[in-house]
Amino acid sequence: MTTPTRDIDEDAPRIRDKRELVERLAGGSKPKTAWRIGTEHEKFGFIEKTLRPVPYEGQSSIRKLLEGMSSEFGWAPIIEGEHIIGGKKGMASLSLEPGGQFELSGAPVETIHETCAEISEHLRETKAIAGPMGVDFLGLGFSPVWSLEETPMMPKGRYGIMKAYMEKVGRLGRQMMFRSCTVQTNLDFGSEADMVKKLRVSLALQPIATALFANSPFAEDRTNGFLSYRSHVWTDTDPDRTGMLPFAFDEGFGFEQYVDYALDVPMYFARRDGKYLDASGHSFRDFMAGKLSLLPGEKPAMDDFDDHLSTIFPEVRLKTFLEMRGADAGPQDSLCALSAFWVGLLYDETALDGAWELVKHWNAAERQALRSAVPMQGLKAPIRNTTAHAIAKEAVKLSTAGLKGRNRLNSSGEDETVFLAKLEEIADSGITPAERLLALYNGPWRRDLRLAFKDALIYSPR
Repeated sequence: MTTPTRDIDEDAPRIRDKRELVERLAGGSKPKTAWRIGTEHEKFGFIEKTLRPVPYEGQSSIRKLLEGMSSEFGWAPIIEGEHIIGGKKGMASLSLEPGGQFELSGAPVETIHETCAEISEHLRETKAIAGPMGVDFLGLGFSPVWSLEETPMMPKGRYGIMKAYMEKVGRLGRQMMFRSCTVQTNLDFGSEADMVKKLRVSLALQPIATALFANSPFAEDRTNGFLSYRSHVWTDTDPDRTGMLPFAFDEGFGFEQYVDYALDVPMYFARRDGKYLDASGHSFRDFMAGKLSLLPGEKPAMDDFDDHLSTIFPEVRLKTFLEMRGADAGPQDSLCALSAFWVGLLYDETALDGAWELVKHWNAAERQALRSAVPMQGLKAPIRNTTAHAIAKEAVKLSTAGLKGRNRLNSSGEDETVFLAKLEEIADSGITPAERLLALYNGPWRRDLRLAFKDALIYSPR
């Protein structure tokens, strides 16, 4: 989760009606020349000598990592209370997930070449600080060995509120918070109609991305029965704020209908005076009416609404841009591949039309059935009279054509399709990254998951 870098201004204008919220989302519309790509990814740190998770405090710690990123590489520290909890450099930021997962939220850039170079530079910096501390990082979608109780909790106010609330609304929400890692792509839209088409295509194809990037078959030192356990965990986290958004396919859907949905999603918190106040269970609609019991009579500022949007977790999230949220984290090359996949599909009009043709006849029950099957079955999951594997092959072909159409070249004259090589291999073979890990586990690793800490490093492409 991106960490706020400023407090709520007590003098900021207050939201008067729903129209302002609709305009907030609509204000994200941009001409095609201004469309950008943002890549976010999380990774698990571990102590090399012990293979234990990295604590917040100590000589080999998250605090030392963030302090080093600040002093050595110019990341302006983000402070909450007495704790450094992130960093900011230009439009990019560093942040912490609840269990110490270390996240880069990349700057919005024009090409996949740039976003991949940014990831490479970030990993170089991270290794330069973490290496001398004896810390390294895994590229997996779920922590393979540590239990929930063994996982440290980061000192961020919002996480205490979320943890307590998660215990009330689903069985697996805390597992999601503390033990999962994802990679995410943030993309722009040109208008309300463009947003709707991209949202529908990306919602329908999000399970296909989940299958292609499935990379979490282990938990608590054994196999867990899934290819993407991270994805399964989201199915029992909090039904009020997760899922496939079937209403997005209703006739007349647009910014206003998404705002209506967001207004009724229960809040987690409100930020005031540098502190997180527990607003769990209240709706933002209550806040709009001045009926929030912890802030009686007070109405929200637009930053409050932006905070609230960041606590809604559907498979694709709408802000002033669209967030693709369905993929497991993985090694470095897979981080670049996710952005390439979605940019090829959504930023080229012909590819977007082709993607819509793939999915437009699926109904809500079929989309949900695919979403439910993919975490366990991966590319073998059925959809109508075909399989996720067949759809994935077509989607990767469309993405490749879309990237060729963009014709964004690097200094060597290569276009962005170079970042799809790994995905093409997965789509052709039908073998997910998780299945390759399971082959290692049952073969050379001899079911010893300590070897994952060597063969599944984020820096080591598989």
